[in-house]
Amino acid sequence: MQDKIFYASCFGFIVGVFLRSFLLVNLYVIILIGVIALASIVFFTFISKNNWGIIFGIFILAFSFGIFRFQMVDVPAPSIFESSVGQKMIFSGKIIDEPTIAENDQKLNVKILAPQGLALGSLKARPFPAIEILISANLDENYQYGDEINFEGTLKKPENFITDQGKNFDYVNYLRKDGIFYVMSYPKIEIMSHGNGNFIKSALFYVKDKFLNKMNLAIREPESLLMGGLILGEKSSFNEALRQSFVDTGTIHIVALSGYNVTIVAEWIMKIFSFSSLPKNFGIGAGIITILLFVLMTGGSSTAVRAGIMASLALFSRVIGRNYDVSRALIIAGVIMILINPFVLVFDVSFQLSFIATVAVIFFAPKIEKYFLWITPRFKLRDIISVTCAAYIFVLPFILYKMGNLSLVALPANALILPFIPLTMILGFLTGFAGLIWYIFAIPLGYISYLFLHYELGIISFFSNIPFAALTIPNFPFIVTLLIYIYFIYRLFGKSIKSFFTEPF
Repeated sequence: MQDKIFYASCFGFIVGVFLRSFLLVNLYVIILIGVIALASIVFFTFISKNNWGIIFGIFILAFSFGIFRFQMVDVPAPSIFESSVGQKMIFSGKIIDEPTIAENDQKLNVKILAPQGLALGSLKARPFPAIEILISANLDENYQYGDEINFEGTLKKPENFITDQGKNFDYVNYLRKDGIFYVMSYPKIEIMSHGNGNFIKSALFYVKDKFLNKMNLAIREPESLLMGGLILGEKSSFNEALRQSFVDTGTIHIVALSGYNVTIVAEWIMKIFSFSSLPKNFGIGAGIITILLFVLMTGGSSTAVRAGIMASLALFSRVIGRNYDVSRALIIAGVIMILINPFVLVFDVSFQLSFIATVAVIFFAPKIEKYFLWITPRFKLRDIISVTCAAYIFVLPFILYKMGNLSLVALPANALILPFIPLTMILGFLTGFAGLIWYIFAIPLGYISYLFLHYELGIISFFSNIPFAALTIPNFPFIVTLLIYIYFIYRLFGKSIKSFFTEPF
């Protein structure tokens, strides 16, 4: 009975958030559904004594709460800003996150410091409510987290756009999940003061910058760019050709700040350190330390935290050796993340990839390992390859639907690269930390790192130059994606789902 209540509550909440992500629901209708569900629980508990009625009532109650929770965060933009869209504005604000450096510009997430908004032209000076704006700025100025700035430009609303693969990217809701309603392109910016951010977050960003600088001194480009992407998710300096090579070979995940690569790498590190006479806990500890370093060195961003949680759950499943328990932990982690920010369920690709990849590593990899018996088990190579293939196969339908890119060389490219990624990451961390102590210490480690990175970039370059290495599928059907995952769920959890409905209370 407790298991049924748990799953009914969690999935009812998730379904409610999912539905509300696409449909507007009247608040009074939500309350009415919740009251009816609560009344049905009371009726089936004390009068009818029907356990399935209780479970159904709990599901509907959680469903209505999911809708209500999304309703709470789905607030419209302040009308005072809406009336100013398209007009020139002056604001005072604070940069509340690390600037995102792109090839041609940098993005600044700025929180307006009310009431210091001032409209130009026919508008009068007036206070504005606190709100966030995403600024596109030139690369000629070094902006930092915590800078207080004055800026002047035309206030605009973000617009959806078509990607290079022909997919419609919901840019509006992608920004809205982070509370951003407006954008401003290349305004006039004046830095008023520095160091106004959170002390801990500022310290983490400072250490990250120093770490990258010292590491880059010991490893030359473009190998240093790959290392920054591997250990910190830094893709800012990648040119378009290099970025496209990663996409075409299906290896973009190794430089993406998501649970996709963190889950795989943490799993591999645990396996690599679990051979020979080393205690089992040593490998587990190595994996957990890698995750902790990853989260800390990225400044503790929400994306990195999600990736760390998902990867930690994958390790946790190996520790306890019981998929049933970790499945509950995985669901709880997902529900907590969705409860904090309901937008992530539908509009955060990083969250979705992290969740799918973690499911693959925990449940799918053991199922397909029997097909790799021909690979030597030495140094856990068989496990590494099976985990890699499981993650790629499981996320492929989602990638096709969301991104429309099908790499025909992804499996061989990943098979040749990924076994070396954990060691490359460790060498990158050691190079950066050694450089913080003394540059001379970092030189030998940097040279060894360079050899691995050069090999990995060589593999990516080789496969990306193969004719028809990748295909673009701009309209991969949603119904096909849905059917594929229904089949995956049936194969992995069919017996558990059947027992849920057939076992007595």
